[in-house]
Amino acid sequence: MEATGVYWLPLYGVLEAAGLRVLMVNGKHTRNLPGRKTDMQDCQWGATLHAHGLLRGGFVPPAHIRRLQDYLRLRQDHLTLAASHVQHMQKALERMNVKLHDVISNLVGVSGRAVIEAILAGERQPLRLLALCDAQIQKRKAERVQEALRGTWAEEHLFALRQAWESWKHYQGQIAACDAQIHQVLQALQATLPGAKDPDSGSPGPVARKRPGLHAPVIPGLDELIRRLCGGRDLTVLPACTSYSVLQLIGEIGLDLKAWATAKHFTSWLGLAPGSHQSGKRHRGPDANATGRGRLLCVMARSLARSKNMALGGFYRRMAARRGGLVAIIATARKLAVFIWQTMVKGLDFVEAGLARYEARVLETKQRTLHRLAKQLGLTVLPAPKAQ
Repeated sequence: MEATGVYWLPLYGVLEAAGLRVLMVNGKHTRNLPGRKTDMQDCQWGATLHAHGLLRGGFVPPAHIRRLQDYLRLRQDHLTLAASHVQHMQKALERMNVKLHDVISNLVGVSGRAVIEAILAGERQPLRLLALCDAQIQKRKAERVQEALRGTWAEEHLFALRQAWESWKHYQGQIAACDAQIHQVLQALQATLPGAKDPDSGSPGPVARKRPGLHAPVIPGLDELIRRLCGGRDLTVLPACTSYSVLQLIGEIGLDLKAWATAKHFTSWLGLAPGSHQSGKRHRGPDANATGRGRLLCVMARSLARSKNMALGGFYRRMAARRGGLVAIIATARKLAVFIWQTMVKGLDFVEAGLARYEARVLETKQRTLHRLAKQLGLTVLPAPKAQ
């Protein structure tokens, strides 16, 4: 069967539950000759190709992974909708000439939420509103916050602020409900793994964890749970990989990466493999081949742009200077994908070499290239004399 939107998913699940082996194929691989096209002719042509063994099935995660995927994608939708209501709150404050969102970094942080609730409760004094903020804000931004909280307080804009605030809180409840369901799915998934009754067997000890992201799910013991699901392999030691990003990866690719024979197969499936994007006069952008499957890795790679001591961050900046930011993001995302495949399939342990080691290797490569070119031209490269 062909993948057409979400229409294939219910039928795929029914056939899979009945014990049939279903191949989900790419519609581009079943194209017939030009002419009349009907659904009946399409399915007959697909059956003919399959009877001759000319079709290959694409990757479809198992049923339990698809269940986790549905919850994670629904949660992401709630995050997107909640963010739109934060923008509505900012607009309402802007219309009232209240510039709080320009002074504090997060309008829906602890301080921002306390101030908004007080405003909706009827408080208008800037000094009293300032007292609700965090101690660091009161110490460093007291004067700016007081000036930002002098508004016009129009009734219609207060109404809009209240509407946006209630909508944002509603989606926070929806996100919390999704977190509870995700936790149940992860526990059920862990129970199906070998050695589930003895979770400490064959797993390394705890290591230092990265700080969870702003929108990370609130699940107790998420780091340890993900490590056990990955067979004791800790993907969070990889650059730009947090527990939340690893959880999202599991929801998209599952736990068994042996479906891809090599790391090149894996990066190609993600749409991150290097290649030409030009056919005749038609030229696509460098990110045109990065599909939705690889978009998460591209977001993770983008976070390395401002890293200080990571070798992969130095690689990103070097590529961005040569080829531009879009190519650098895809190239860095591909390296991340290779590290993930090697960790999950080969069991390799990643060791951060550091930025200094990476820059030294780049310098060695340049020196070897320079000596090779000089040899081809019949020249000799000599080191510059040391200044006395």
